[in-house]
Amino acid sequence: MMHRRIASALAVAALGALPMLASAQLTGNVALTSNYKFRGQDQDVLGSNDFAKTKSFKPAIQGGFDYAFGETGFYIGNWNSSVNWLNGNSIESDIYGGYKFKAGPFDMDVGALTYIYPGNSRGNTTELYGAATWADEAVGAFTLKYSHTVSKDYFNYAGHKDGSGLKGRNTGYLNLSYTKEIVPKVTLKAALGYTRMSSDIRSLGYRSYVDYNVGASYDFGNGLSLAGSVQGANKKSSYLLVADPGIDLGFGPIGQRTWSPNKARFIVTLTKTL
Repeated sequence: MMHRRIASALAVAALGALPMLASAQLTGNVALTSNYKFRGQDQDVLGSNDFAKTKSFKPAIQGGFDYAFGETGFYIGNWNSSVNWLNGNSIESDIYGGYKFKAGPFDMDVGALTYIYPGNSRGNTTELYGAATWADEAVGAFTLKYSHTVSKDYFNYAGHKDGSGLKGRNTGYLNLSYTKEIVPKVTLKAALGYTRMSSDIRSLGYRSYVDYNVGASYDFGNGLSLAGSVQGANKKSSYLLVADPGIDLGFGPIGQRTWSPNKARFIVTLTKTL
């Protein structure tokens, strides 16, 4: 029911923005995905009784807009997705802004991004980012991007708002992505990322990890595309969640099952650019 309300709200927001999209400076997008992963980790994890949801099909609706300030290089944007990993929250809303410019053969992009989780601010996180893209028609396009956490916590991993005395600040994320149209309308996409957790987060047993995303997309035209990819991450045992508590007879649980959000998934996403 909650996901349907979110879907309706996003649809209304997208329709309301359509008249403004006549401006070349404003673009929008809506998408349906079979599973939303962020940096290799599932974002829909809470099942019944708050135990981990292990199924692979966990659809999410997503959408947002970007506004470019003419030829100045400055831009702002907003992107949203249904999520389910914080009690009392069911949507992620990202607000960002930055500046794009040329530096020799590179297309540069620097800015700031805040992840907001209405209803449970424990997950709120702010990062600064910088990216460089080198593109060649015959070779393809490579983008190297680094994001650095400047908020007191990194997606609640340090438990700062709960009084842990720990911080997630200075967690960093490095990502290298590659795209290339291999045949007309079909584009190969691959990415490899590395999350370096802050020392406070690592002291809790969470380990820095590598994530991956490999797949392809098909362009139907008129802004409609379909993508399929395998996404996941290593260090699964460092991010285990209880899927079934089993039975505790006083000497430890029997039949307990665990699950990791880093598990690899095949994900299908349908996107419409407005």
